[in-house]
Amino acid sequence: MAFITQEDREMAKWADYGISAVRYDTNDEYIDQVKVHKGNGDSIGAGETWSRKEALSKMDDSKTFVTILKNDGKWKKGEDVHIIMVEGRHFLRTDANKKSKDNLESLPRF
Repeated sequence: MAFITQEDREMAKWADYGISAVRYDTNDEYIDQVKVHKGNGDSIGAGETWSRKEALSKMDDSKTFVTILKNDGKWKKGEDVHIIMVEGRHFLRTDANKKSKDNLESLPRF
């Protein structure tokens, strides 16, 4: 039985999904894959590896995302994740900066 923390219980309030890690392309500009955890209402689901396309598709379906970081065994909410359009291309960002590069804070890489 897993211990459910207060932070886990509040995950549903944070977002539909949390992103805990990223993998960038060889140029370090575009996110190739993300480690995604579903917010289950009273817990944070196990991580799944999603492609960039899968994450963008869920965001287009009005699903919400935040970055999440594990600290001392507890999930902590990071920043909201948004799609920013620059020159006709979608970018995953935690800020509204119009740079043509993905940016999800300094999440761990895998």
